[in-house]
Order: sequence, then structure tokens, then C-alpha cells
Amino acid sequence: MLILVSGGSGSGKSAFAEELIVSSGLETKIYVATMQVWDAEGQARVDRHRAMRAGKGFATLECPVNLAEADVPWGCALLLEDLTNLAANEWFGGDRSGAEERVLSGLSKLKDHTALTVVVANELFSDGIEYDKETADYLACLARLNRAAAQMADRVYEVVCGIPVRWKGEAE
Repeated sequence: MLILVSGGSGSGKSAFAEELIVSSGLETKIYVATMQVWDAEGQARVDRHRAMRAGKGFATLECPVNLAEADVPWGCALLLEDLTNLAANEWFGGDRSGAEERVLSGLSKLKDHTALTVVVANELFSDGIEYDKETADYLACLARLNRAAAQMADRVYEVVCGIPVRWKGEAE
């Protein structure tokens, strides 16, 4: 099963996604971290997320690029945090022409290898800001990835003010 959890910054999407994994009852829980730390602010975000996961039984797998090559145990519960960073790392760090395909290939592999994959994605499309061409092209790629992930997903949630709203799939 694949579940997509989207929401704005600070919406509670990460806590909700973690709870989906923890409440799944699956013994092996993998946290796939995609963020590359460049500064103190990034490190603080990583530290905050590690503290949120403490004591919940997650093993962390760092995977900022090439998701399809991640060594993921069969039948585990997996939390991918997050699609937005993964897409940015692939887009800005290498061959842009293949970035979207690499991310989608990785998502497909995760869905096939795990009992449950929960993918976190940031909602970045409501700010009304006009961006330079490079950033606008990345955002267009991210929008296509979000749509593809939602289509691939069995369930889709948007978390707003800490409240998960189910947009697709049956509730459990």
C-alpha cells in the first residue's frame, strides 16, 4: 500500500505520517531521509525530526538521490520524508532531464518492496510568488511528481492545521 501525505510547512504532516507507520503494526519501520543538510537551519530541522521519531522503532536510511537503489527490506513499513527534497536533490544536483523518471522509479520500487509506504510531500503551490525560470521549472516537475504519486497511491491525505483530510481511498 502507498499513502501520500501532503501539507504546508508546519501543518503536522510528518507527525501524521509517522503515526500511520507506527499504527500499522508492522515490526520493521524504515525512515528514508532525503534532506541534504547545508546549514544550521537544516541541521535543526533534521534534529527536530529525529526527536519526533525517538523511541518509535525507526531505522534511518539516508537517501538524498537514486531512490530506486535504496536497500529496503521486503515487507517493511517505510516513511519517505520527503518527496519535495528528493525531487530538488535530483533536479538541482544532476541530470534534470531524468529527474522525474528517477524519482518515480524509486517510488514504484518502494511500493513493490514494502507492505506500507507513506510518502510526505510539501504543498508549495499556493504562495502566488513568481519565480525565476529555473525554480519555476523545478516546481512544475514537483507538481507532476505529486500528481503521479497521488495517482499511484492507494490513499491520499492533506494535513491542514494538524487535521488530516482524506482525498482518496478508503479509511481504515
